Amino acid sequence: MSHSVIALLLIALAGFLLGGTYTLWKTTRPLAVALGACAVLAAVGGVIWLTQG
Repeated sequence: MSHSVIALLLIALAGFLLGGTYTLWKTTRPLAVALGACAVLAAVGGVIWLTQG
């Protein structure tokens, strides 16, 4: 699997997690915050993966 595909998958995962964060914000804020943190980590990981490959 090439580096750009992995980076793209990480960025897509970040988008999916951000959607979950948006959906859960009004009902369970602690879980939404946790999903938001995971989304940020996935996005940062994807960008770092792109710049190093």
